Parts: sequence; structure tokens; C-alpha cells
Amino acid sequence: MQASERSGILLAMSGFALLSVGDAVIKTMAGEFSPLGVAAIRFAIGAIGLSILLGASEDRRAFRPTDPKLQAARGFCLAAASLCFFSAVFVMQLATAMALAFVSPVIVALLSGPLLGEKVRPAVWLASLVALAGVALVLRPNLALLGWAALLPLASAFFFALMIIANRASAGQGSALSMQVFVQIGAMPLLLIAAFGGHFSGVEGLRLGPPDWTIVARCAVVAVTASTAHWLAYLGTQRAGAATIAPTTYVQMLVATFMGWWWFDDMPDLLTLIGAAVIIGAGLLLWWSTPREPLAQSTD
Repeated sequence: MQASERSGILLAMSGFALLSVGDAVIKTMAGEFSPLGVAAIRFAIGAIGLSILLGASEDRRAFRPTDPKLQAARGFCLAAASLCFFSAVFVMQLATAMALAFVSPVIVALLSGPLLGEKVRPAVWLASLVALAGVALVLRPNLALLGWAALLPLASAFFFALMIIANRASAGQGSALSMQVFVQIGAMPLLLIAAFGGHFSGVEGLRLGPPDWTIVARCAVVAVTASTAHWLAYLGTQRAGAATIAPTTYVQMLVATFMGWWWFDDMPDLLTLIGAAVIIGAGLLLWWSTPREPLAQSTD
């Protein structure tokens, strides 16, 4: 393994671990503020901060997307995925929500056929069946306990998968920073509609009020950690290649389990952990069966 690959793996693992730390910070706001409001504040801060960085590093043309409709679709998918996942983290264990969200690579592989015209390989169907078995194990206690709210991470995984596919379709339409700005600005209309819709829905837990400064501060922490995490994962991918980096995303599950135990005294039961392992195994099966492209020689 080349030195650039090793450093790329370490950078990506650091980024994915940081994402789970941000998820834990989100969970600390459960019962203090609407999850829909938290999502809106977090992405507003992220959009403003990244826009300032983009304006400082590139000219005004960087703010003009080549395909506005595609960028709007990316933003919609990100908003929907975030709203579902934030809501899930508020009502269920962090590790459980994370485990269910990990079906997104399988969903991406399934949807790439009809949406991108890619051939769905036999390994994809096998991984789908394996992942479905894992999902059943994880949902087993949660569906009875939480009702339909237990399906929120699966909805999040579905919309996240659609965003990944839209990301593929928009490749080459801007710098990595401008693409982050587009998707976060694109997410804002749906996030605001959802937040105010929740407020007027009559559901007490979705009612908005002036946020305490600690809510805004924690949303800012999540915005910074998430943006930093994506940057680290991007650097890691540049150095080691997407195929090498792909399995490192599962470090999120380990960090989420640790954070849930350490911060919230939550520990998933054995069958939930087995289900998480099965879902992760399905993702690794996809990775192992995916044809590799040769890694370009690094120049750093």
C-alpha cells in the first residue's frame, strides 16, 4: 500500500468518525427543540459559512450552477434525508438509526439501474436480500416500540441514495466547494417549509420558539464538524480512490455505538448489533464485487 493510500484511509476514517460525533451532538437537542427546526438552523449556518468560503476562494461565476434543476433535486434529497435522520436520532438510539441508514449503498446500487442506465449485477440482488434480513433484525424491537417512526432512518437512506445518484449525474459541474454550497442552498426551501409546517401542525414536539443560544451553538458545531468531515473524506478519496475508501465509512457505526453508550447510556441489544453487522456485510459484499479501476499515481 502506498503512503498516499494510507494517509487517504486515515483522512477518510477521521471524517466519517467526525460525522458520528456530529450526530451525537444532534441527539443532545432531543426534547429541547424541534428536530425540523434543528435541521433548518444547522443547514442555514452551513450554507452561509460555505458561501463565504466559496466567495473568498472563487469568483461570482462559481455561484451559477450549470443545471439549476439538478442542483435543486440534490438539495431536496439532502433536505429530506436530513429531516428524516434528525427526527430518527431524536426518538431512537444513535447506533440503531445509523445501522438502518447504512442500507443506502444497497439502495444506490439498485436505483442506479433504472435511473442511470447501469446494469444491476447479481451481487447487487444478493446484497439487497442480505441487507433486508439485517433491516428486519434491527427493526424487530423498534417497530413495536416506536411504530412508524422506526422507519425514519430507512426513509433517510432512500433520499440519501437519490442524492448520491444525483451527485453522479452532476459530476464536473463545479468545484467540490461549489457543489456543497449548491446542495445546502438547495435544501433550505424544503427545510424552512418543513420547520414552519411542523410548528403549525399542532404537534407539541415540533413547535418552534426562539432557540436558546446553546441550540444555535450546537447547530454550528454540527455544521462545522459535518463540513470538515466531508472535506476530510474528499481528501481521502483523492489520495486513495473511492473503492479503497468505501469500506471506511462503517467506522461511523463503531463511533455511533460508542457515543451512544458513553454520552446517552444507550446500548443496542445483541440482535440489533447482529442486524447492523448483516447490513454492513451487505455493503461490504457490494464493495468486494464492484470492479476496481486502477488508482492513478499520486503526485502529492
